[in-house]
Amino acid sequence: MTIAATADNPPDEGAPPDEGAVSPWITFVLAMACGLIAANIYYAQPLAGPISAALGLSAQATGLIVTLTQIGYGLGLLLIVPLGDLIENRRLALTMIGVATLGLLGAALSTEALPFFAAALFIGLGSVAVQVLVPYAAHMAPEAVRGRVVGNVMSGLMLGIMLARPVSSFIAGLSSWHMVFFLSAGAMVALALLLWRTLPRRVPVAKLRYGELLASMGHLAATTPILQRRALYQACLFAAFSLFWTTTPLLLAGPVFQLSQTGIALFALAGVAGAVASPIAGRLADRGWTKPASIFAMLSVAVAFAMTHLGEAGSTWSLGLLVAAAILLDFGVSTNLVLGQRTIFALGAEHRSRLNGLYMATFFAGGAIGSALGGWAFAQGGWPLASWIGFALPVAALIYFATE
Repeated sequence: MTIAATADNPPDEGAPPDEGAVSPWITFVLAMACGLIAANIYYAQPLAGPISAALGLSAQATGLIVTLTQIGYGLGLLLIVPLGDLIENRRLALTMIGVATLGLLGAALSTEALPFFAAALFIGLGSVAVQVLVPYAAHMAPEAVRGRVVGNVMSGLMLGIMLARPVSSFIAGLSSWHMVFFLSAGAMVALALLLWRTLPRRVPVAKLRYGELLASMGHLAATTPILQRRALYQACLFAAFSLFWTTTPLLLAGPVFQLSQTGIALFALAGVAGAVASPIAGRLADRGWTKPASIFAMLSVAVAFAMTHLGEAGSTWSLGLLVAAAILLDFGVSTNLVLGQRTIFALGAEHRSRLNGLYMATFFAGGAIGSALGGWAFAQGGWPLASWIGFALPVAALIYFATE
């Protein structure tokens, strides 16, 4: 079964050629796939300590455990995801899942630092399969329900991101950090078989060479104001998101709250509730409410940081406010993410993967900056300094949005 965009069958007009391609089952499979693949990027974050000890890493080198995975993912966003406009999408996604599987097996078998670092790079690179599948879902959906379909798929992605940390901590506690990567590799093999049997093929009509494809991304970035704005909005919000989830475990484990690792894992689970925002945001975008929903998303993130200052430090009330802030922040970030994708996907099917790669790479860079900024701010001024920087980031996005 092949879906190809042609002059007689415009990609953004009417229903898709195969109505079954946008069935609830296909949407569920894509959402599950995105969650499982995205989780690969985050499994190592709570395991950095035991991995570092097992590999004999210095304190300075421990950060590379996560950083190399992020570098691989960033390279994939710019160099692999655009191929979705050139190569049959199912084959591209399955190939990258294969790369991620090899990386996961390499990490699971590693007993020395260099092999693990190489495996981490491949885990990140292969995990960009998720950003091949999201535009694929948009291609499958007719214009009238595209936001809803993308939102449902993105809810799976957000669940994967938020559940990865507590799940990897739980598995490592029962067995070892090696088992986390072995189980994920097995999940990738099963997922690849399911996608191969379930997803219809989609062949892009673009005939560009790879070099021309990459060169065209610079032109798209420079000449697409909607992409520029939505990417910068989300970069600010994702920087706040990364700052929050980098610093709150430090706050909770410190002398103010003195929570155990189990308590911190349970706190991380609270953020999962924010994933319900994705399908809601998609439906709002389909109804033409993107602007008011964007304002709500940015205000939600700002309010989330502000409300953490209402209770007395270390009190039960303060901890409850922190949990509520986590939910509200994740809700706002997820909402804005889907609104942005729905907006740029409407610009045309022929360059949808390139636009998505640029969008994701921009706000992913914002997230990396937010993590670094959060660690520095917490070391310098604790939660008060870190949280007010987090508050300033969505406010900056809102001020920029006001100039639209």
